[in-house]
Amino acid sequence: MADLVDTNVLVYRFDPRDPRKQRVATDLLRAGLEADSIRIPHQAIVEFVAAVTRPLGTEAPLLQPEDARREAEEMLEQFEILYPDEALLRTALRGAATYQLSWFDAHLWAYADTFGLERIISEDFQHGRLYGRVEAFDPFAAGGRP
Repeated sequence: MADLVDTNVLVYRFDPRDPRKQRVATDLLRAGLEADSIRIPHQAIVEFVAAVTRPLGTEAPLLQPEDARREAEEMLEQFEILYPDEALLRTALRGAATYQLSWFDAHLWAYADTFGLERIISEDFQHGRLYGRVEAFDPFAAGGRP
């Protein structure tokens, strides 16, 4: 069974400010690529490019725009990318109301629910909690163990 990966995992792979999270993210993505067990919502690719090209206070962004675009292109080639449709958006609306999630988290959850994925890998959800049939897994809280 494949897992849905959130933007924060993609971003931490390029964030040297927290070496532990960077290692966990890199290992998780590498293992998921080898096992074909990672799915990425298109929303995460869009958010990834925005997040890694935004200046970090007075520091430079994690990636220059051309590098961020190249990495996004590589993700499109390496991983199965999931795209929304009307049913997914309606599921997200219900998820936001049912679970009191932010719109972006509800949208992410809706990808997992709609595509029949059992787990969301993200630090933005309560680790171990079930949202309907979808379990939240925070690899950074769990020490990176699946």
